[in-house]
Amino acid sequence: MELLRRSRRNLANKSTLGGGWRGSGTMAPMTGRAATPISLTPGLLAEALVDLGAIAHNVRLLCEQAGGAQVMAVVKADGYGHGAAQTARAALAAGAAELGVATVDEALALRADGVRAPVLAWLHPPGFDFAPALLADVQIAVSSERQLDELLDAVRRTGRTATVTVKVDTGLNRNGVPPEHYPSMLTALRRAVAENAIVLRGLMSHMVYADQPANPVNDLQAQRFTEMLAQARDQGVRYEAAHLSNSSATMSRPDLAFDMVRPGIAVYGLSPVPERGDMGLIPAMTVKCPVALVKSIRAGESVSYGHTWTARRDTTLALLPVGYADGVFRSLGNRLEVLINGRRRPGVGRICMDQFVVDLGPGPTDVAEGDEAILFGPGASGEPTAQDWADLLGTIHYEVVTSPRGRITRTYREARTIEP
Repeated sequence: MELLRRSRRNLANKSTLGGGWRGSGTMAPMTGRAATPISLTPGLLAEALVDLGAIAHNVRLLCEQAGGAQVMAVVKADGYGHGAAQTARAALAAGAAELGVATVDEALALRADGVRAPVLAWLHPPGFDFAPALLADVQIAVSSERQLDELLDAVRRTGRTATVTVKVDTGLNRNGVPPEHYPSMLTALRRAVAENAIVLRGLMSHMVYADQPANPVNDLQAQRFTEMLAQARDQGVRYEAAHLSNSSATMSRPDLAFDMVRPGIAVYGLSPVPERGDMGLIPAMTVKCPVALVKSIRAGESVSYGHTWTARRDTTLALLPVGYADGVFRSLGNRLEVLINGRRRPGVGRICMDQFVVDLGPGPTDVAEGDEAILFGPGASGEPTAQDWADLLGTIHYEVVTSPRGRITRTYREARTIEP
């Protein structure tokens, strides 16, 4: 039996099942067979199960795709909702050389969890104090001379040399040094290196259309990035590693690998180019909960707020104890499906803050209170996937896997869900 480990950090305060489920209003439970054991961790209202073996598989695949380039596994946003520290350890053990996060606070959280590998943080508010980052050996990416000046102030106060990457803007027009400010940035970098205030670890940029591998903007950005690398060398500014590629480019454009790649979503098994299928990746997250209550209703009766769904025949309903406060999007009402006992069942009525209802169909039911309901997962057993949810929502699967929260507790297992 696979070992499940509860995360030291839940997505929020844990809820436990005390004395069984109670319905409210007219939701009287059906009589019938007793609740059956479920594979959820006992006592959890709902869980997001993360398969660390799947993450290890994905990172090994990314290392193969990267060729001779190193892999920086991006674990920002709490590891895209999968748990930053746990994901980081699995990725490093599978061959990732470094870690990437958005903020210094995310990097410091990794250090507090005992992760000692190189970690780069690249998004900073004005006036940020970089001293704690320097004291924790966190690498800093800067996108302006102002940020470099603030970093150098922390260097003077701590006596620590900063390991710096410069982010340059090659067309995304978001974070990064724009071309017109690049010459003066190079001058400032050369001065800081000469004063032993910094070690220039790298130059990086970020892509606009990497999920469209043939888009000509990819080649334009690569050309601009190559020119900015050459400009740095011509100005006597030496760097150790250049990196441009995200997950999409790592998997589809090996010619853009440079010295390092920075995959994010692919680490978690979600295809960065959905039109190309799973690309050999294994989704790592499964969100599930127990059936809280089963009841029958008559034809003509309606369900949930606003009575947006009405039964056309006598039917059986199941109540699931998660809602939009836990990351089940309200807009999925009357649209999503869940897997219970090997069959997809449609959600009916509006999704509420704490709960929603699924239709089990007419006649005798094989579903009992306590049975497992899978909201989304890898899809290997027929359950909906994060991509299915994204398609319904008109969004991307990144948003889906970063959404579980509230009373959903994150748990872990070591074995792969699917053998490749």
